[in-house]
Amino acid sequence: MTETSFDDDLPDEEPHDPSGLELATEIAHQTARTSPLLPEVAPPPPKVPKRRHRSGEQRSGAHPDDRDPQQIGSVLESVAKRRGWQRQISLATVLRDWPGLVGAVNAEHSSPVDFDDGVLIVQCDSTAWASAMRYSAGPLIAKLNQALGERSVLRIEVLGPHAPSWKRGRRSIRGRGPRDTYG
Repeated sequence: MTETSFDDDLPDEEPHDPSGLELATEIAHQTARTSPLLPEVAPPPPKVPKRRHRSGEQRSGAHPDDRDPQQIGSVLESVAKRRGWQRQISLATVLRDWPGLVGAVNAEHSSPVDFDDGVLIVQCDSTAWASAMRYSAGPLIAKLNQALGERSVLRIEVLGPHAPSWKRGRRSIRGRGPRDTYG
């Protein structure tokens, strides 16, 4: 007897789709085309992704824009302008050259301490240097306003050296003040 193989009788087929999705789609399309009861349905148009553009929004391109990396100096400058720090930064830059403003000898005995509401406070190491700085305050204000802009510095207060405290010690008496130490 001859052996007959069932595989020999079947035509060569494509690999089987286990989900059956392709076969179901093909049957649905054939049914829609051949059915006299159903109107002919056109295939849906391909979906085109929507572009979301706001008016005035800059698109990507060959030219630099705000989304590109920026230099740190320009970023810090814009932050200083937005926060209102520009005058303080300018003052710090100018006062860094304190010896150039007041002279090398005056700079050895004085230093800027604070700046608030247009008043620059300068600390001196002796009363004699404080008096000399008070005399040169007018030209110094003019120099600072020329460098920083008009009416940036309105006044300069010059402070002398810190006085010693007479509140402690074996010869102090409460309420009597410094005259008690000189007996």
